[in-house]
Amino acid sequence: MELQESQIDNLVENSSIEDGTIDVYGAREHNLKNVDLSIPRNALVVFTGLSGSGKSSLAFDTIYAEGQRRYMETFSAYARQFMGNLQRPDVDKIDGLSPVISIEQKTVSKNPRSTVGTITEIYDFLRLLFAKGSTAYSSETGKPMVKFTDEQIYNSILENFEGKSIQILSPLVKRRKGHYRELFEQYRKIGYNKIRVDGEILEITPKMQVDRYKIHDIELFVDKINVANNSEKRLRLSIENALKQGKGSIIILEEESGLSKHYSRNLMCADTGISYDDPQPNTFSFNSPYGWCPSCKGLGYSYQFQIEDIMPDTSKSFKNGALMVFPNGIDNWHLSIIKTIGKMYKHKITDPVNKWSKEAIHDIFYGIEDKISVEYNYVDYNTDFGGLVSYFEDVLVGKGGSQALKDNLERLGQLADCTVCKGQRLNSNTENFKIGNYTIGELANLEIDAFYEVVLENEKNLNKKEKLILSNIYTEIKTRTRFLLNIGLNYLSLNRPAFTLSGGEAQRIRLATQIGSQLMNVTYILDEPSIGLHQRDNDKLIKSLQDLRDYGNTVVVVEHDRDMMEAADCIVDIGPRAGKLGGQIMATGKLEDIIKGDSITADYLSGRRKIEMPNERRKGNGEFLELKGARGHNLKNVSLKLPLGTLICITGVSGSGKSTLISDTLYPILRRHFYRSFASPLPYESLEGLELLDKVIEIDQAPIGRTPRSNPATYTGLFTFIRNLYSELPEAKIRGYKPGRFSFNVKGGRCETCQGGGAQVIEMNFMPDVQVTCPTCMGKRYNRETLEVRYKGKSINDVLDMNVTDALNLFDAIPSIKRKLEALHNVGLGYINVGQSSVTLSGGEAQRIKLATELSKRDTGKTIYILDEPTTGLHFDDINILMQVLQKLVDRGNTVVIIEHNLDVIKLADYVVDMGPEGGRFGGEIVATGTPEKVAKSKKSVTAKFLTQELKK
Repeated sequence: MELQESQIDNLVENSSIEDGTIDVYGAREHNLKNVDLSIPRNALVVFTGLSGSGKSSLAFDTIYAEGQRRYMETFSAYARQFMGNLQRPDVDKIDGLSPVISIEQKTVSKNPRSTVGTITEIYDFLRLLFAKGSTAYSSETGKPMVKFTDEQIYNSILENFEGKSIQILSPLVKRRKGHYRELFEQYRKIGYNKIRVDGEILEITPKMQVDRYKIHDIELFVDKINVANNSEKRLRLSIENALKQGKGSIIILEEESGLSKHYSRNLMCADTGISYDDPQPNTFSFNSPYGWCPSCKGLGYSYQFQIEDIMPDTSKSFKNGALMVFPNGIDNWHLSIIKTIGKMYKHKITDPVNKWSKEAIHDIFYGIEDKISVEYNYVDYNTDFGGLVSYFEDVLVGKGGSQALKDNLERLGQLADCTVCKGQRLNSNTENFKIGNYTIGELANLEIDAFYEVVLENEKNLNKKEKLILSNIYTEIKTRTRFLLNIGLNYLSLNRPAFTLSGGEAQRIRLATQIGSQLMNVTYILDEPSIGLHQRDNDKLIKSLQDLRDYGNTVVVVEHDRDMMEAADCIVDIGPRAGKLGGQIMATGKLEDIIKGDSITADYLSGRRKIEMPNERRKGNGEFLELKGARGHNLKNVSLKLPLGTLICITGVSGSGKSTLISDTLYPILRRHFYRSFASPLPYESLEGLELLDKVIEIDQAPIGRTPRSNPATYTGLFTFIRNLYSELPEAKIRGYKPGRFSFNVKGGRCETCQGGGAQVIEMNFMPDVQVTCPTCMGKRYNRETLEVRYKGKSINDVLDMNVTDALNLFDAIPSIKRKLEALHNVGLGYINVGQSSVTLSGGEAQRIKLATELSKRDTGKTIYILDEPTTGLHFDDINILMQVLQKLVDRGNTVVIIEHNLDVIKLADYVVDMGPEGGRFGGEIVATGTPEKVAKSKKSVTAKFLTQELKK
């Protein structure tokens, strides 16, 4: 009996699963060299190697991409055309692959409604808990609300009013304005003839109405009855009828004393009669109109504007650009309004703003109560004007204005807690429901560790009935919260917006969510989960990954952390170098197996190579940049004194306030000073020493471009010089070619078939789009005539296909080009192609390209560079190269400030600022400053313990 090929594949795959391995055959994605790999299933596997060696290509672009594609293949062809199809990765075969989940850093949600609580689903369970287990309190008396069944209402009336004459009323209107003519007519037509208006019983007459501008209480007169045992049937019918008309509420008025008593099927205040609907989960949702704050629509914050930020130069007039927030000048409608207000105060629109009165400026920004007559396009309009600030607020929520104006306003406005809900996102009704002493908004604003303690305390106080109803909800909340605590995120709160999280924080939150789901037989792939995590919390993270593995999952981690490698069941070392010189498997096995190998990773792990300590620490140039009174977020009136001309490290546990101090306070101040940026710093008192600097540069790991057309040559400005060179060649001059002829982004010299892309995209309705090499230019991007112009025998396309090292040799005689290429080469990027697509670059490569761009510029020695965790995605050797480059910057007199956890970086610093002592509300202070040796002796610093161990090495 012959087996078909598909049956053989199934047998192989099944045997692979039984063997407990995931087998990759012939992986060639990006720079991978036809790689074969076998890794154990249900194990913690670490992929390591130099930045750009092919780790992510193997883990994400091959293994994850194939798992995702197989999942998509389970849908029908019809469904796939709407969902988008995934292209098959360049690999021969992968056996033993279980369903794959990727947890990357790049997928931080930008949705302002997404929070830590919603991502982890803790807030969803918390809403359910409050809907089922909260106690309602009267907003007027503060007493617990009550609710009655019909039988309880009947028995209470018998008990309190036996033998007395009572009136039974149904509340219709509570403290509202209106004439209510239709309401009176409605009840007159169905047979009611009396109604109580503001405490007075009146006959309902045709066309009856009340004063529409006064606040009224209106109740329907249902029955008057003497409560006695023989009136049971009539009393029950009247109560039932009154509850129906009053939508579950009634009022019993004793005739003799005039005292009233309120009853309701709903939650009700027995003293005042106010009632609430029974709470539902969406009552506590800031994403629903039923629960959100009407002012901020559930965002919890609003933008606040300072007039001096909107009009930085008051020597200009409104007509000539005083309002710089408008990207193309103020629009004619608002200019007409300002002109009208100016006439009221006898100002001209051409007068400098500093000549206008304070009253006029106030009216322009905050509006006028009365209508004003505005002449616009020769027509008079009688209109309301709420002020420019009100208009800006509308633009920010998408009501009018251009996208450019909205972008300017977001940069210019200061985010502040909503003045109505105080940042709790919910409407005032939710404040009437509490568990213990907390509303849901107060609980969501607590830091995770404090929140967990409150939850435990509340659970202890449950009675037997409450335990039966709520115990499962409490279990879900506790389980998910513990996961957040276990991965070192105790300093966050449930209300923390997702867009404010770092990549590492967001990744660890998704990791906690996956652990909480307790799935089995899944392959998880994580991208450097240790990013942003202090050395102290590494053990918690590793334990969480091991828990995920112990549930019966395969955990693949792209990582450089030594602790993670020591805990791994298997390490895959990829190398030997980066780019075209990488893409090979150097070794697999445990840490002791990798150390024996012949690779750069093995050299650093074994100690054969080291990141050497400096012989002496720089003292600086004697000048200081001093920031005083920083109070943003958790900072406790911090004052920071930085010695200029040194390499400075800002350290501390996660959440201690490092980024708040540097990225959110110091950097925006410097940007506004040097570049007139719209960026608004967090609160501070003063900054001294600005005159000692001439510019500030921040270098992050954001991509240098998001399209295949973006590349290192275009980003660094190198391509401009290359195009200029080619346009100056004799052949180009004879043909009349200008620099634009050598651009693949504009018509003229590019291939028009592929429009300079080098490939064509063929759309396949039921299959992934296919990219094929352009049949006209054969992938060379340019037309034949352009490619005929050559420099030393190389066409413009040949240059784009060269790596940096080869290009440096080619252009050795051209100083402007050589300087740019040397900068790329010096940061360890000699292996990347000059025209390599930016979408294929790793985060570490993108950051070093940005660094090279700055290095290639001439500096004055008065620049301050700010880097936030530059070691992200970098191997030990890459860190060594990066630090050598940064040291050279400092040697030229510049100041480099690095926010970092990596001890290899901290030990090389001249000056360390350690923050803490803990994260969140227990942080926000500077606990130690000085050289690494001095900080290591600090007894208050958590970093000191680990720094001491590193310095001893």
